Amino acid sequence: MVMVVIQMRSHILCVLPCTVSQLLSATEQQGSFFIQGTEINQVGVVGIVRRTKPAVVYVVYSLDDMTGPSLDVKQWMDLEAANMNDRVIPPGTYIKVVGSLRSFENHRSMVAVSVRRVEDYNEITSHMMEVVQANLLNDGGSCSAMKNKTVTTIMSLSSSNKSTSYGFTANQSQVFNLIKSCPLAEGIGMQSLMTSLKYLTPYDIRTCLKFLINEGHIFSTVDDDHFKSTYM
Repeated sequence: MVMVVIQMRSHILCVLPCTVSQLLSATEQQGSFFIQGTEINQVGVVGIVRRTKPAVVYVVYSLDDMTGPSLDVKQWMDLEAANMNDRVIPPGTYIKVVGSLRSFENHRSMVAVSVRRVEDYNEITSHMMEVVQANLLNDGGSCSAMKNKTVTTIMSLSSSNKSTSYGFTANQSQVFNLIKSCPLAEGIGMQSLMTSLKYLTPYDIRTCLKFLINEGHIFSTVDDDHFKSTYM
């Protein structure tokens, strides 16, 4: 995935693959950040955890992708809850983070909406290729123009039935295809998924949704129960 673009509350939100160096050098204007003249909202970064600093309700990871100084990533979680400490990722682990860039007292950091371990090191190379492609697509135009170029690229590289090329399980493929076929701007709701996939339990559907979101194939829209495919 190079970029996810969604329309919500009259704002364009982009999930843009970036490097730590790009985030640290991004231009800041009135609380907004810009890379090559394009405003960034949600960004994705891949790197190795150098340090972990747990607090009561959050953990801060020092993320290094070898492009510059490390970047602090804050993930909110209640570390006093049962088994939550087991979810803290140790130093030396490669992770993929999706979140937003923040600046406080001239110190930049990310607030994460998603943090997951990188299981396949090919993903590190893939992410850097996505960064390069995103920069090539970003010729100073608007985010919507970048979206159109990205969609064209994706369509030229794939057939109409894409799910088989991703190595999905049968359940994941059925959930993904149903989400992808929904024409609604807000995507398909959890209730509609359960109605259409009666042979799957709500737990099975939620498990598939979690996988598809973490892998960047779908994203939530108006709330946590509506989903849309990354691929238009």
